[in-house]
Amino acid sequence: MEYVAVTALSHPGLLRDHNEDSLVAGPWTLCATMTENPQTLVFPLGTPLVVAVADGIGGQPAGEVASALAVRQLAALGPSLDTEEAVRDALNLCNDAVYAAGRDPELNTMGTTVAGAVVLAESLLVFNVGDSRVLDATADGLRQVSVDDSPPLPPGRRTTSLVTQALGGTPDFSAITPHVREAPLSAGDRYLVCTDGLTDPVPEDALNDLLQLHSGGRAAFELWKSAIEAGGPDNITLALIAIGE
Repeated sequence: MEYVAVTALSHPGLLRDHNEDSLVAGPWTLCATMTENPQTLVFPLGTPLVVAVADGIGGQPAGEVASALAVRQLAALGPSLDTEEAVRDALNLCNDAVYAAGRDPELNTMGTTVAGAVVLAESLLVFNVGDSRVLDATADGLRQVSVDDSPPLPPGRRTTSLVTQALGGTPDFSAITPHVREAPLSAGDRYLVCTDGLTDPVPEDALNDLLQLHSGGRAAFELWKSAIEAGGPDNITLALIAIGE
């Protein structure tokens, strides 16, 4: 039987005093906390399986609440996410939930990015809002399949903390335009889903080198270590999706 192995890790990094990232893999969620070691979950291939990360917007209140709301909503809806339209509807519901909770004055303007994939029997539905990423780890190198919602970068600059859309994040409701696309799926495929706490400090070619050398828990650990060795400036959350048979 073909299966999906998901290896996940979430860590606050070295400079933040708490973790505002959250993660979902099927019914399992990890919200604003830390895993000491990579955790691997194995699921049968067939029923829609959602794997996603959410990165609470820093500098605004309760990012950890917004990211947890998003992943819990996706966990609840996961088995029904079998089309691009269903994924878009789910992300709009996540946006609604963040704004609804933000009516509390202490939570107003909280927001989060989200990025992930729904694994189907023969394809993958890739989605994102914001600048968390989904990367296809092919034998020829990493290929980004999500779309960064970020302003254009000036020459010579590789990263920015600014996002052009997110779930929540503004005093008044703002609609979103989720990025959703379908990709073919076959045994041996691997995808990396991660927050910018990994991709900002670690260049893509370095991530690719590690994924060419390692898989599973060792790959997740080495990716995390690379961000820590680069200063660990932000929360680091990642999930590796591997299709086996």
